[in-house]
Amino acid sequence: MAERILAVYDEDFFYAERLADFINERKQAPFKALAFTALERLMSYGKDHEIDLLLIQSDIPKEEIKGLSAGQVFYLCGGENGPIDESSKGIYKYQAADSIMRDVMEAYLTSDEEAGGRVISRTGRVIGIYSPINRCLKTSFSLTMGQLLSRDLKVLYLNFEDCSGLGTLIGEEFKGGLSDLFYYYSQEKYSWVRLGSLVYTWGELDYVAPVRYPEDLNQIGAGEAADLVRRIARESPYETIILDLGQFGKKAAEILEACDVIYMPVKDDCVSAAKIEEFEDYLSVSGHDAVTKRIEKIKLPYHCSFGRRDSYLEQLLWSELGDYTRQLLRKQP
Repeated sequence: MAERILAVYDEDFFYAERLADFINERKQAPFKALAFTALERLMSYGKDHEIDLLLIQSDIPKEEIKGLSAGQVFYLCGGENGPIDESSKGIYKYQAADSIMRDVMEAYLTSDEEAGGRVISRTGRVIGIYSPINRCLKTSFSLTMGQLLSRDLKVLYLNFEDCSGLGTLIGEEFKGGLSDLFYYYSQEKYSWVRLGSLVYTWGELDYVAPVRYPEDLNQIGAGEAADLVRRIARESPYETIILDLGQFGKKAAEILEACDVIYMPVKDDCVSAAKIEEFEDYLSVSGHDAVTKRIEKIKLPYHCSFGRRDSYLEQLLWSELGDYTRQLLRKQP
């Protein structure tokens, strides 16, 4: 499939360049982004090249770009300035760059354009983090690993818990997330463009918001969830996918089959040890022996309560848990 072009036009050089750079670096959409700050250069480029999607500042009249061949046009609006007319599509330009791309991808998917996009020729590595015991720092470890890995790799974090608290910790109000992804997949409407319309970014780490309600986990079975993970690994640009598995219980074994490596936090008390033993017995009798071979048990260092809740995630990186995770990653091939 030919490379799709997304053109960004804004007279503010830094805005246009930074937005284009973000799109190209994050690879959240199946486009190559080009920045333009002079209308003449944009028009000249459009004469010889097809532009699939154009983001353009809102005060440019349609007449001035009439001769430009662009599949779709979105007007970048600031303050009270909206699109030139009501039929035009407007996007607020001063929101976070990942929010702009979610809005663009959502609108793009409602058009007549094919939603499939390109297929990536390599498969990303899937890391599962699961334990049958509770209060074992599983999510803190998952987020710490995700932040560290995303400094060098393209990483996607998926949280399968019914009540994750992630929105409160990060300070984000989610418009869409895993509930929508499950629905699209169950209706055979999944594509990695749809995935891109649901991706948020925290630091360098991409993530899909957890389910809205605990009941939404029932939209999809463990086997289907595993197939969805495999498809994301196969068709998206993510080099690593981190699965923070929560409330699937023993059904988690089917999702763990999709993982290349599994980290299992453990504790020393007898109740925790009994739960681990019971889960391992289940893997053996249910035909999931291959999963057992991929499990690496880890004893995570408990950190003291520190700082404010709104800075908890950042401080994790410099805690004992952060140091432990760095050492663990250095040992990996």
